[in-house]
Amino acid sequence: MSNGVAVKPFVGRDLGLRPLPDVWAKMQRFTDERLPESADEVWFVQHPKVFTLGLSADPSHLLSPGDIPVVKIDRGGQVTYHGPGQLVVYVMLDLRRLNMGARSLVEALEGAVIETVSGYGVKAYGRRDAPGVYVQGRKLAAVGLRIRRHCSYHGFAINVDMELEPFKRINPCGFDDLEITQLSALGAINDLAQVRQDLEPSLRSHLVRKLH
Repeated sequence: MSNGVAVKPFVGRDLGLRPLPDVWAKMQRFTDERLPESADEVWFVQHPKVFTLGLSADPSHLLSPGDIPVVKIDRGGQVTYHGPGQLVVYVMLDLRRLNMGARSLVEALEGAVIETVSGYGVKAYGRRDAPGVYVQGRKLAAVGLRIRRHCSYHGFAINVDMELEPFKRINPCGFDDLEITQLSALGAINDLAQVRQDLEPSLRSHLVRKLH
């Protein structure tokens, strides 16, 4: 229980490969139209190649996008890249009902990734000064959220088995010396469907832990 309201488990949905602008619009609509009793939802998706700029992103961190589209969106953070082979997880949660703050949510998302990849033999960690998940100084997963009407949307992205070259066309998350890695390069796993399957129960567990 939280605030006298039963905490409902989120509904997990697999969206497949979908253009980012389409999914972003659906997230906004879901958040605007949801009711106090609406179940929380988490969407698992891949996107065609795209760079995204957060609300306060410095455009100078977008170095040479070339033929890859650039979309300015309403999450926090700087610039990042999405592409096939990356698992993107969007979390539409009623934070007021969960009695959860934004920092606790970020920690739950990072914790779920860290726990999941530990099962593949990868030792990862979060950073308080730069949200996301890292392995030996290289970024494995990015986190970027928006809170509106006391509800979250956007979420995080974990690199599984993708083309990393586009990250060299930007200063990832605003850092000009930040290296990017992925699970396949770490000798861990290259099966995105398996990562998605393993990640969901860990995400549920970490969200529940933050309620206490």
